[in-house]
Amino acid sequence: MNKLIHCPDFGLLIFRLFIGLTMAFAHGMGKLPPPDQMVQGVGAMGFPAALFFAWAAALSEFAGGILIAVGLFTRHAAFFMGFTMTVAAFVAHAADPFQKKEMALLYLVSCLLLFFQGAGKYSMDRIFRKK
Repeated sequence: MNKLIHCPDFGLLIFRLFIGLTMAFAHGMGKLPPPDQMVQGVGAMGFPAALFFAWAAALSEFAGGILIAVGLFTRHAAFFMGFTMTVAAFVAHAADPFQKKEMALLYLVSCLLLFFQGAGKYSMDRIFRKK
């Protein structure tokens, strides 16, 4: 195998790109700015300052997804996106069947992996850490 590509880090790059870009563009982008229905839903969950928390959730999905994809502030982005997915799975979809919670749980576990593992060798975090 070519010594330029370290397989575990290359796999982590592919994983980060998929998770980050799908979260940002399939889920987060459509929530910016947060639609009224989302703000009302956040308020119905019992969060104070529903507009603020709706923006926080939307930005954690969109901006957090972009940051994860490029590997910049990966652990921070994974923490906030993971928190958002925890709320989605266990609060917003608490009464729903598992199939409705599954996607949020998959993103949550992905965020846990990235939080504990970090972005890997092929990331902006690594570039900035070297300096």
